[in-house]
Amino acid sequence: MTSNGNGTQASKEVLLEVKNLKKYFPIHAGLIIQRHVGDVKAVDDVSFHIYRGETLGLVGESGCGKSTTGRTILQLYRPTAGSVQFEGVELSTLKGEDLRRMRRQMQMIFQDPYASLNPRMTVGRIISEPLLVHRVGGNGKERQERVEYLMERVGLNPYFINRYPHEFSGGQRQRIGIARALALEPEFIVCDEPISALDVSIQAQVVNLLEDLQDELGLTYLFIAHDLSMVRHICDRVAVMYLGKVVEVAETEELYTNPLHPYTQALLSAVPVPDPAVEAQRKRIILKGDVPSPINPPKGCNFNTRCPVAVDVCYGEDPELVEVQPEHWVSCYRVS
Repeated sequence: MTSNGNGTQASKEVLLEVKNLKKYFPIHAGLIIQRHVGDVKAVDDVSFHIYRGETLGLVGESGCGKSTTGRTILQLYRPTAGSVQFEGVELSTLKGEDLRRMRRQMQMIFQDPYASLNPRMTVGRIISEPLLVHRVGGNGKERQERVEYLMERVGLNPYFINRYPHEFSGGQRQRIGIARALALEPEFIVCDEPISALDVSIQAQVVNLLEDLQDELGLTYLFIAHDLSMVRHICDRVAVMYLGKVVEVAETEELYTNPLHPYTQALLSAVPVPDPAVEAQRKRIILKGDVPSPINPPKGCNFNTRCPVAVDVCYGEDPELVEVQPEHWVSCYRVS
């Protein structure tokens, strides 16, 4: 879905801009008198932008800060430092009713369709809850009509409006979550690994639904995922994270055919190729050691403890994310 028909790459209108975003979770010690002894640096100086109508993929190992980045952008977690601008409005300083109004334009599809739906609420109530919270959608009858329309739009039978989440399969529950995210007609949706908890046979259906909704409604996605093959299919550009930092950003085909950062090269070398002849000739990059703790990341480049090409400067200072080619950004001394 590269350049997905919405003129994304031609218009280049920035919808969301993230600058030097940080989210630290404090660590306290002591039972009675607690003292601050450190921080979990879940997101550490992340910068990127998303164009209107495009899908930006956010990939990396488990625990690298992808989901925390998405939640911090939506202000579900308040940032420790940095800037998040949506249509030129700074979100990190908004409070109360001003933040509530902005949240109508930004929604989230959560990773686990089993945990993200209230088991005590009917499907109709779950999908209509955003309408009630934001006091939109008219009277009860109009809201019900809106819910029934949304259920049809995501491939659910409106006859099931009074059923409960446990009566649905995993794929159907994720469709309920998508309908809830669409209720307020948002412009921007954070898709937090929306297919990772689903059967492979259902994943393609959900991704196709997301693509159809984007084309029809002009949506903009931040698509957080582990499946690099699926990311290549659905995303216009891809950002690669490692230990709380973005190490490379590029258009999808450019990233997959010309990865520049050593970590990106290692990630892509692990993606299987269906052609046995090509697979047999590929060079597999095996990283040594474990990912360092985000409580105490290494000095200099975060990747220096596992990097096969690290040099002295990599252990001293953290490299900046620089544009080494048009629309191709890399944080690496060996590249820049």
